[in-house]
Amino acid sequence: MKLQIPNRRRERGHRFWRARDAFSLLEVIIACAIFFMVAFALLELVTRSLIAAKSLQVREPDPGVVLAALSLTNAFEEGTLSGDYDEIAEGLYPGYRWEALVSEVGSNGLFEVEVFSYNQRKNKGALQITGYFWRPNSKPGSATKGRP
Repeated sequence: MKLQIPNRRRERGHRFWRARDAFSLLEVIIACAIFFMVAFALLELVTRSLIAAKSLQVREPDPGVVLAALSLTNAFEEGTLSGDYDEIAEGLYPGYRWEALVSEVGSNGLFEVEVFSYNQRKNKGALQITGYFWRPNSKPGSATKGRP
């Protein structure tokens, strides 16, 4: 009968181990290279899909931009204003136009501004936004003239 002596070199926590029990530097470098190739391939795939999704996105101008620009005036006059989005942002919205209808709705200088945004190339419904502004220094409109 043979007595078996435990191999203390293989026990965990012991400071001696065989060279075959660990990874070599070459194996670690190859594993890192494979990992980074896969990671960069995935990043490229995500980047291409984001670019494709952005190219499919339809960009339409927000008529609120025109309403915000009109809100900076101190006085309104009843009537119609119109323009091209190239005046606001050149080349960003080709073929889009806007039209604003300004009307006095209160005799105290309350004005309603309706802004319509539409594409000249496509016969699609117009986007609309309405804003109310109090401008007492404006010329009297139809609501003021109709007062007794």
